[in-house]
Amino acid sequence: MAKKYFGTDGIRGRVGKGQMTPQAVMKLGWAVGKVLASHGNNLVVIGKDTRISGYMFEASLEAGLSAAGVDVRILGPMPTPGIAYLTRTLRASAGIVISASHNPFYDNGLKFFSADGSKLPDEIENEIEAMFEAEMEIVDSAVLGKAERVEDAQGRYIEACKATIPIGTSFMGIKVVLDCANGATYHIAPNVFAELGAEVISIGDKPDGININKDCGSTYPNVLAAAVLQNQADIGIAFDGDGDRVMMVNSKGRIIDGDEILYIIAKARLAAGQNLGGIAGTLMSNLGLELAVKKLGLEFVRTKVGDRYVMECLREKGWSLGGENSGHIICLDRTTTGDGIVSALQVMAYLAEHGLTLVKALSDMSMMPQVLINVPLPVKSSPIEEPKVQQAVQNVEKSLNGKGRVLLRASGTEPLIRVMVEGEDEKQVTAYAQQIADAVSASVGS
Repeated sequence: MAKKYFGTDGIRGRVGKGQMTPQAVMKLGWAVGKVLASHGNNLVVIGKDTRISGYMFEASLEAGLSAAGVDVRILGPMPTPGIAYLTRTLRASAGIVISASHNPFYDNGLKFFSADGSKLPDEIENEIEAMFEAEMEIVDSAVLGKAERVEDAQGRYIEACKATIPIGTSFMGIKVVLDCANGATYHIAPNVFAELGAEVISIGDKPDGININKDCGSTYPNVLAAAVLQNQADIGIAFDGDGDRVMMVNSKGRIIDGDEILYIIAKARLAAGQNLGGIAGTLMSNLGLELAVKKLGLEFVRTKVGDRYVMECLREKGWSLGGENSGHIICLDRTTTGDGIVSALQVMAYLAEHGLTLVKALSDMSMMPQVLINVPLPVKSSPIEEPKVQQAVQNVEKSLNGKGRVLLRASGTEPLIRVMVEGEDEKQVTAYAQQIADAVSASVGS
């Protein structure tokens, strides 16, 4: 059943448009309350990132859930995976995250977690959509839901993050630059790494409601790279606005993406004697990751782009590790969803235990040059199948002669066509990607 409102990662859009209005979010809160209360208890937790519209939508959700007779626990600004964790530990029937992840401040969205801290299954999302279109009926005043704030939410999650690495692990003597994207990790990540002994330098840690993801965080890792070099740090770690993605930078200022992070964590698990079975990546995963993983004796499987598809693959195969090159890493042996802080801790713990640097840890992995160009869609269109676009793709594939890949896909979260080309020569790959991007732009009249 095709969904009308839910995308690949909840509901997301421009504030004040579509479902991102106070009225629609209140109705959605009511619908969520009615559906989830029938599947569990009458308790839902709400958390948010730091964008200014979060205040408005938090109040709207609280009103809608109360109208459905559901009690609410307010967490305030918290990373998305922290909300998933507290949903489980508070024994709530669901958790709701008010966030548009890596998008600019003028967007916002809603993500949902079930009682076990995982994304809602499709059938529940379908029930919520059906209830959303029903007439809103408010429960009797005597059974309206109540709301309370969880005062120690931050501390609970900090301890949960630290517990994902062995007791006794110390980052003493390691200088770390953290870029918190002026987002939900700003008051969490610095404490986690400092309490584990690292010398922490924080940037992107002064949110004002509008500067979330603005020229900072995992979507602008060059800022972190410059800070690492300036401070002569050992390592840099950048999160996105809601804290479920992570990128890293080595001491030489080179950006380490999700594929390389995933590879290091795989090596860490194998070094600890863990049987991984295989690794799940996506269509965007670098060919270098696939080859390196196979050298470790592990199977490598590609899924469609999106963490929910990686998660589905892991569960089907009984594996624990997968992720995307964007830095969305899933460690099911440590947590229930993608977690930027937890993923970074796995890398740091491995480096600390074995006395390695990021440079050394990746010395046996060679990444293929990969170029990604995002082409904006000014109008609602689907130019991928246009003859001129397909011809451009065929021309590039012929030029690559089997020594690279081309991937075109529509973004699931923004009005963009993502053009990815991978091959042996970076200059050629860049030129090829631009050729296809130009063809896409021309087809939509931009």
